[in-house]
Amino acid sequence: MKFNKSGHAVVTGAGSLEGIGFAIARALGEAGLRLSIVGASERIHQRAEDLRRDGINARAFVADLTVAAQVEDLRSKTGEADILVNNAGMGSAANPALQRTFLELDEKDWDRGIDVSLKTAFLVTRAFLPGMVDHGRGRIINIASVTGPYVSNIGESAYSAAKAGMVGMTKALALEVAMHGITVNAIAPGWIATASSTALELAAARNTPPGRAGTPEEVAAAAIFLASDSASYVNGAILVVDGGNILQEQKNS
Repeated sequence: MKFNKSGHAVVTGAGSLEGIGFAIARALGEAGLRLSIVGASERIHQRAEDLRRDGINARAFVADLTVAAQVEDLRSKTGEADILVNNAGMGSAANPALQRTFLELDEKDWDRGIDVSLKTAFLVTRAFLPGMVDHGRGRIINIASVTGPYVSNIGESAYSAAKAGMVGMTKALALEVAMHGITVNAIAPGWIATASSTALELAAARNTPPGRAGTPEEVAAAAIFLASDSASYVNGAILVVDGGNILQEQKNS
């Protein structure tokens, strides 16, 4: 797949060594792109060092992407982006407060669930999109989930709403910016084995058609395609990466 070798990719939520964001960043870096990776904690600097050790041009930035001022500051430091991957977010498993049923959620829990997975994508996209419009090209890839747009779990109403909202935003924005040479697509992972996967999630993954969880690298492969010149006519698409799990009416026991 072809890339502009002088291109610059920004990947949010790339702080976990075993996470989807870091796998996407590595794949983009191996394709020859300059990287700006963003995380909520100082560990993002170690991820950049990991990439540089492998010969990848990577810089790291710490930011709370739910705060508009910090996002604008991030944009001023990174410069314009040719490719933006909105991966920042938090699953219910990583935040016990979000595992409550709908009637148990308070307003603060709900707002947090929406902010970390949807508001972040809105603020970051709003910051980097003008530069793409000015240059007449760009790729925006939103990491959504099958949870929300297609399926859900008890106790995940806020997370489901946020990820479904990300899909809706993807489709609407794809219509608005296509004339500027920009594509906007989403990836909806299913059960993916990461450092934050719980025992229950890994057990559920064994009931998928392949009988295993997916890997961050398998999600990254989808992102690489959507970011490449080969996907120039793919716009507003939702690429499901779940091993066919949502196709099942009855799971294997």
